[in-house]
Formats: sequence, C-alpha cells, structure tokens
Amino acid sequence: MKPRGLPYALLILALLLASRPGSAYETDQFTGRLNTIADSTGSLDEWTNQAIAKAITYSNGERDDWTVVTAIYHDIGGHHWVDKIERRAMKAAEVERLQPNRRDSIYRGHPLWATRVAALFGTGPTIKVNGQLIGSDKLGHFLSQGRKFYRRYLKYSDESKAAEHSAYTERALFGQMTTGVYSNADLVANYEGYRFYRSLFEDDIVPGKPAILAWTDDRWVIQRPFTWADHVNEYWDEALNINHFDSLLYPHMKERLEAFCPDYLEAPARYEIENEDSLKARYRHLQLRDTSELRLNNLCVPDNLTRPVSGTAVHPN
Repeated sequence: MKPRGLPYALLILALLLASRPGSAYETDQFTGRLNTIADSTGSLDEWTNQAIAKAITYSNGERDDWTVVTAIYHDIGGHHWVDKIERRAMKAAEVERLQPNRRDSIYRGHPLWATRVAALFGTGPTIKVNGQLIGSDKLGHFLSQGRKFYRRYLKYSDESKAAEHSAYTERALFGQMTTGVYSNADLVANYEGYRFYRSLFEDDIVPGKPAILAWTDDRWVIQRPFTWADHVNEYWDEALNINHFDSLLYPHMKERLEAFCPDYLEAPARYEIENEDSLKARYRHLQLRDTSELRLNNLCVPDNLTRPVSGTAVHPN
C-alpha cells in the first residue's frame, strides 16, 4: 500500500531542507563494480595520521584522552551532513571514485513512495579502501558515529549496550524510517570507528598492535601509524553485506538486483567474502540483519529469479 498523507510529505520536505549539497543517504557498490579504480588507502591514511599528529599538540601537560578524540573529530569529522574527510574524498583528484547517476543506480526506476529519500537525493560515490569497494559515507560513519559509539561505551562500559543505540539510529530517522534501508555496513563502520578511538590509547584493540599513542613525560608520543586497513573489510561493501530493505522497497530492490546477474556470472569472484565466519563473530553483537538471500550468488539462481537473466548489465564509467 502506498503511504499517503500530509505528515509523510512534510517529513520528506524537512529532510530535503536539512540536506546539504552533495550529500546522499545511500551508496551503490553494484553499479560499475566490474570497472577498475585505484585503491585510496594511502591518501586516507595520510590525512588521518596528519589529524592525529595535530590533535596531540593540544595537550597542556595533563593527559586528557577525550581532548584528543574531539580534536581528531573536529579536524576530519564534523557536525555537518558530510564529514570533512568524506567531502575531501569526494573531491580530491588522488581519490578515484565510481559515481553512478540516477539513471544507473540500484535505486532508479522505483516509485518515490518506495525509495523515498534515496530517490530524492541520489547516491553517493564509491571508493576503494584496503581492496574493498565502500561508500564514501562510511568515512563519516567511522569518525562521527564511531565517536558517539565510543562515548556510549565510556559511559556504560558495555559494548552491547553501545551497539544497541547504534542499531536504533539505523532503524530510526537516519536509517530505515526515512529511506526504507537498514544498512548493515553502516553499523560495521560505526563499530570500527569506535575501535579506532579505543586503539588510540589501548593496546591490542587492533590485535597484535600497540596503542597508536602513549603518554610519556607529560606528552603524547605516536607509537605507530594509523591505517584504514586495520578496520575496512568486506562487511563495509554493500554489494556483499547487503542492506535490509523494508516491505515497501524489498520487491523493487530484489528485481533491480537481478539485473546485475550478468555481472555476477562474468566475475563471480568480485562478489565473494573470504573468512566470513570471522567477520560474523566480530560483529555478532551489532544487530546485523541476515540479507544473504539478496547476495548475487544466491539471487542469480534460476529458481530464485523474478525473471530470466538476459543481456549484459551496464558498467558505466
């Protein structure tokens, strides 16, 4: 049934007015997946390590972990719709991107009442980090939502309780309530951001590695460089860790994803997850939703298809 009524229209209008140019609710790692883009881990590592080095200069001789966290957040995160590092990645010449237009994305061709905000805002770019295709929005989730996750962890000393609030956010205004999409990958990026902030000060948050910083002689010392490779994995990729779609959007998305079966049949290795059991174990408390029936290795089977596979999917540049 199509949602009707003034309250729904006003909600959409409010979201439009609140949006910023270039912002997007969703990303798309299906469209153009077989195209090749350069890995941007090096650039992102450089920007993040610069922010860490700058943040520790604010120490006044007394250890204050939260001052460091906040300084990093203000430098490359931000209070606005698109975090600073995300906006930089969307514009920097050294960061290659896949940017589907409205006519090509996985959200095209669906009725507005089903796609809601995703149809109105379009989709954000995809970049490659640690060999994985991820939405640029995940950088903001990592820094901003990860910081909120870390703050809740400090308050409750309980990861599961902090994770519950993260999942609630994904269900509510900034997730499924307004988009029809519950993003498992967003929750993973939030959690990895929390792990990053802890790894600034604690050993073995990244297994086998010391804390990034050490407090020595009344000042911070950098013990090792940060790298996004310690955090980004296949579960950041929404073509592998697929979104959960609500009942309005699901039938349209299922049919749309079937259009990518020719891509899958051409290069099935691009849709595989290595060592998934370890990822499931790491993220078991994040309230990820099982969407494995929409993975192309399951969907692109004759018995599961809405219509027969034919032709070749478009791979826009």
